[in-house]
Amino acid sequence: MDNKPALRNYRKLQPQIFCTEHPDAPLVEDYHAGDMICPECGLVVGDRVVDVGTEWRTFSNDKSDKDPSRVGASENPLLEGGDLSTMIATGVGGSEGVLDEHGKPMYRNRRTLNSSDRALINAFREIGQMGDRLNLPRMIADRANTLFKQVHEGKALKGRSNDAIASACMYIACRQEGVPRTFKEICAVSKISKKEIGRVFKLILKNLETNVELITTGDFMSRFCSNLSLPNSVQKAATHIARKAVDLDLTPGRSPISVAAAAIYMASQASADKKSQKEIGDIAGVAEVTIRQSYKLMYPKAHLLFPEDFDFVTPIEQLPAQ
Repeated sequence: MDNKPALRNYRKLQPQIFCTEHPDAPLVEDYHAGDMICPECGLVVGDRVVDVGTEWRTFSNDKSDKDPSRVGASENPLLEGGDLSTMIATGVGGSEGVLDEHGKPMYRNRRTLNSSDRALINAFREIGQMGDRLNLPRMIADRANTLFKQVHEGKALKGRSNDAIASACMYIACRQEGVPRTFKEICAVSKISKKEIGRVFKLILKNLETNVELITTGDFMSRFCSNLSLPNSVQKAATHIARKAVDLDLTPGRSPISVAAAAIYMASQASADKKSQKEIGDIAGVAEVTIRQSYKLMYPKAHLLFPEDFDFVTPIEQLPAQ
């Protein structure tokens, strides 16, 4: 007996989901949210859609582990063999075939990592954590990883701490990618002192024969002003002041960071959004006395440093002398 007509009639009697405004529009299924969405107006016309995709399961012995992957970690071209390793789990409860005659696991790891790959993995993990703490994009961490591998293979810095090399590589990668960070910022997210990072930084440049662009006051200005919640007009003025101070050679021997901090202080004091030297120093990682010294060098020529269209709230004559 042919049941096809009855089946067709049964399907016609089933409730159909469609958009009341656009009944002919094919609905889009969002399996992640479990919704049926009209592509014309965005109306959610159905929910609780069953996800017919793959159901991930973990087969590890430790049930607390989250392991939605059946093929292991992704290939890492920086590791020998791409890190395509196979892990053999130990049995639970002394299952036969896994434990030897003495009751000990026969296999823990099919491929035992050598010391070189182990050092690379630990360094890559440290670099990744530093990048996360500094809110840096992944490509900068990748460049730092490549630099570390070059240093590691060259064996020119034997005896130096891998953490110090990793921190210096992160500093170099930031400068090469055009988003420089200060030594103090790198030091704050690593376990290494500022002096040691600077020492290893010079050794890496010498041994790899690589170079980095000279840092300028403009490299830090937008980030410092943003962290201080200063308006765009003050940032533009501070950038102009710092550039003119460098062009007029008013701050010889001063670091670009201290000049930028002094320029921000001068611009903010002339505006309605005044910031103290302590507030600026906390953000820039510069001591108050350092800002004060750079500011005192710039103050006598303040009338030459401000942009012509700057809207003064406090006249130059009333700016603090130090």
